Amino acid sequence: MKLEGTGFGEFQANDTVKLGYLAACRYLCSMESLIKLIEQHRSEVEQEQVTNAASLEAFRIKYLGTKGLVKNIMGEMKHVAPENKKEAGLLLNDFKVFVESSFANWQTVIGNGAETEQANALDAGLPGYPLPLGSRHPISIVRNRIIHIFQRLGFSVAEGPEIEDDWHNFSALNLPENHPARDMQDTFYITQNPDWLLRTHTSSVQIREMEKGQLPLRIICPGRVYRNETISARAHCFFHQVEGLYIAEDVSFADLKQTLYFFVQEMFGKDVQVRFRPSYFPFTEPSAEMDISCLICGGTGCSVCKRTGWVEILGCGMVHPQVLENCGIDSTKYTGFAFGMGIERITMLSYQVKDLRLFSENDQRFLQQFTHLV
Repeated sequence: MKLEGTGFGEFQANDTVKLGYLAACRYLCSMESLIKLIEQHRSEVEQEQVTNAASLEAFRIKYLGTKGLVKNIMGEMKHVAPENKKEAGLLLNDFKVFVESSFANWQTVIGNGAETEQANALDAGLPGYPLPLGSRHPISIVRNRIIHIFQRLGFSVAEGPEIEDDWHNFSALNLPENHPARDMQDTFYITQNPDWLLRTHTSSVQIREMEKGQLPLRIICPGRVYRNETISARAHCFFHQVEGLYIAEDVSFADLKQTLYFFVQEMFGKDVQVRFRPSYFPFTEPSAEMDISCLICGGTGCSVCKRTGWVEILGCGMVHPQVLENCGIDSTKYTGFAFGMGIERITMLSYQVKDLRLFSENDQRFLQQFTHLV
């Protein structure tokens, strides 16, 4: 038998059987036979029944695999006469798209069926997976406790900007020009002449409230403050404060002491001892610092209290008359007291935390210890 126009000469009929159906087509292929071949395989694809994931994978291997039918038929292009290659290419590509589309359709059907089967297998009556509950940050927990205690005494909450000018942060508070707090080594300046800076205390909020002239005034000012300090276990470049202010007629130091006694008992318990030590602040006169008996050692002495048995928690005093005058308040008629405390210090004492940096590191191992608190 001789194959005309194929370049393969003569071969016996039984050789055709050995080559197989597709191999024989490589030698006998013409446009007419190619069309018939494609129609035959298209009919086979249409008759395929895919019922599960295993039969879907078998379909893919049979038709779209590396040794699949589509790839074998695409190889017939090299046996097509040059003048028929364009038409043959369109036919072969159309068949490939048809097979891929059929596979995609079966894939969608099998996928939806699997999802439905899986959904039907679920017992909707079973309890769901427990979701981990978060909590407030320990600083926020203590801040809210402090606010709640003073609100019971009639104090309202006042807030102000964290970026302040020199007047509200320093000058109005009676801090002299050469005070160390004004140095760039202690304060984060944004601009100079005029001076704008990150507030070093929330006392600036007190000044803004006093300037409004709405007396009597009873406020607490919680917020974040900034100081140019080296970060360590006992210091940080930012921290949180709560400052209090009470301005009215006939306010005395005794009123200040009773207010702070009440706060300490509500915050730390009635067994905690309290003492006041004389101190100095430019914006209060007289001034004092308030200590409580160490909560960690019970007053016997430890590294936290530096073996003294006492821990400082806040500074306080009677508002300096010059500060009242700077805010347009008659110092001969009105008096007042002020106090300020670091929330981190109160939190460290309350929960016996020894490293200040833990509050700002967002370490889940640390924060998860407070999930039982509100």
